[in-house]
Amino acid sequence: MGKHNHEHNHDDAASGNHKSGIKRADYDDALHHLQLEMADVARWLVHTAQRLVVVVEGRDTAGKGGVIGAIADTLNPRQCRIVALPRPSDRERSQWYFQRYVPHLPAAGEIVLFDRSWYNRAGVERVMGYCTESEAKAFLKQAPVFEKLLVDDGILLFKYWLTVDQERQEERFAERMADPLKRWKLSPVDLQARSRYGEYSEARDVMLEATHTDYAPWTLVDFNDQRRGRLVMFRHLLDRVADRKVPDEEIEFPPLPHKPMKDRPRGFKPI
Repeated sequence: MGKHNHEHNHDDAASGNHKSGIKRADYDDALHHLQLEMADVARWLVHTAQRLVVVVEGRDTAGKGGVIGAIADTLNPRQCRIVALPRPSDRERSQWYFQRYVPHLPAAGEIVLFDRSWYNRAGVERVMGYCTESEAKAFLKQAPVFEKLLVDDGILLFKYWLTVDQERQEERFAERMADPLKRWKLSPVDLQARSRYGEYSEARDVMLEATHTDYAPWTLVDFNDQRRGRLVMFRHLLDRVADRKVPDEEIEFPPLPHKPMKDRPRGFKPI
């Protein structure tokens, strides 16, 4: 396997007792500029009829949802979709493993951000015993073939693994336990993951070794500092889409031919 792409950063940005190395105002300013560039990418995808898939993987609490939200928040939700599938149904368990993911792939001009993906099989399913060892090994052989089909068909496929040390993970778990607005993020599987940190590390390493390819490489991003991790990953994603500037569509915005009207339905009074 070729050398992974590594990005280095420091403490957690938005949780636990650790402060980010990036001030909030600086983070907001940097994120704003990245989102403006992402708007260019979105227009370029429509203009060129390209399709973009971004796979975001990592341990519980790594920060997958936060970085996906940062990318998607200012985009048209009809063009950019976040896919976070629940556990498979009995019917889906009887299907070809990749089948449930195929309907969520993008059409021309679309972006799909996978908050966890088909790589569930190589991680949580394998570690927690939700699949057999033969199923996990079959997945590791089939995933590069599946991804080669996607790339050969013209899909832009970018895969990111977010790393987080166990000390940071513990801080984030504790924060979720203490915050009623974040407790929904905790599940029994998440809590079991605390005692299986080493097993998840081994499963991840086996997965990276088997699925890091020239046509669909993994990029590892340090998310111990979540603000910095988001900016680093976002910047890396944008840099992988070259020549993305297209002419802005001309839109006329003439003045109204009358005075602005009130929005008052007959018989009803707004609260």
